[in-house]
Amino acid sequence: MSADPKQEYSTAYSNYVLGVLFIVYVFNFIDRQVLSVFIGPIKEEFGASDTQMGLLVGFAFALLYTIAGIPIARWADKGNRRTIIALGLTVWSAFTVLSGMAKSFTHLALARVGVGIGEAAGSPPAHSLIADYFPVSKRGTALAIYAAGAFVGGAIAFLGGGYLREFFDWRTAFIVVGAPGLLIALLVRFTVKEPPRGYSEQRTEESQSSTLMETLRFLGGSKAWVYMMAGYSLLSLTGYAILMWGFEFLARIHGMNPISTGQLMGVVIGVGGSVGALIGGRLVDKMSVIKVSRTVSVPAMITLAGLPVGALFLLSQTQTMAAWLFLPFFLMLNIYIPAMFSANQNLARLDMRATASAIMLFIVNIVGAGAGPLLVGALSDVFAAEHGIQSIRYALLCAVGLGVIGALLLLYCTRFLEEDLKRAHSAAV
Repeated sequence: MSADPKQEYSTAYSNYVLGVLFIVYVFNFIDRQVLSVFIGPIKEEFGASDTQMGLLVGFAFALLYTIAGIPIARWADKGNRRTIIALGLTVWSAFTVLSGMAKSFTHLALARVGVGIGEAAGSPPAHSLIADYFPVSKRGTALAIYAAGAFVGGAIAFLGGGYLREFFDWRTAFIVVGAPGLLIALLVRFTVKEPPRGYSEQRTEESQSSTLMETLRFLGGSKAWVYMMAGYSLLSLTGYAILMWGFEFLARIHGMNPISTGQLMGVVIGVGGSVGALIGGRLVDKMSVIKVSRTVSVPAMITLAGLPVGALFLLSQTQTMAAWLFLPFFLMLNIYIPAMFSANQNLARLDMRATASAIMLFIVNIVGAGAGPLLVGALSDVFAAEHGIQSIRYALLCAVGLGVIGALLLLYCTRFLEEDLKRAHSAAV
């Protein structure tokens, strides 16, 4: 069903669509995150190293996720975004179930590639839909609510995964978390409507979709966007390093059992990540009416202030101290996310928003979801010769240090943000 340019959508229906997309993103991260809970058992069963496990939780998923995201986003800028999301959800849920049937490390890696391809159809069209359903004054909060789905999904994966690891095996976990997504895909397909592009801004004129190269040239011509992507990529690396290795860090360094580790990770990721994203969204909306550059600079400063707390968390010698520091660190670490989503949409023209989202996700996920877990695994193996089991602590500290550089790059990008936003809004479509 194509968009009806005369259709009007109530606030209640717009909120409903946001709620459905939120649920989709929850399952996106449950299926993505549950693997990190079972790094130890999978490593033991297949005789893998930390480097190999870093590859499995990182590039095995992220490489095809990011590459497939570009053509899928091109499709979303021309086609029905609702249908694309439903198809993607079906694919990644099916491959999550197949992950539980893997007979070797290679089979599992290939299944994770399939999960990545399916999940590539999630966020770019969802970001574009949200931008059309919500005006600029409400977009930051709407995108923050959507972003919170990642943390709710991660929390469910850790909480449920902790119990599944304690009482079942990793194969059962993949089947249990993958199957429900097949039903959610039907909800998306038959209850979400496709709005006209630019609906929320009353700029619904018909236009030809821009090409990939036109989108790359347009975004690459923005100094703010270039520095912004560099900064967000490094912060993404820090975030994914903690997400994918945090469970194993707590188990190795503090000797926590699977249920206790899952509970702590679930609370920190679910509460800390969600609250951080929601605060970040409100900041974006509030700052947008004061000075647009502050929509990026204020969240970046808060995230920067939280990184030393992360270092103290990783260096804590007691389980209690680590637990108390983990929550504020993770909350502050994720303040920046709505600003990233919102600024990226605002710096793009109407006809390139889904593609702009895919390009952003390509860059930040290659560095974050791909290189982040792999870097930590590789550094852990390198440091193990001198530091033994403590090597994971120092590998994660390196990831936090890169986040500091990322936050500083975001502060620098605001020098160019105001002018580049005017360029995007005035550009002919």
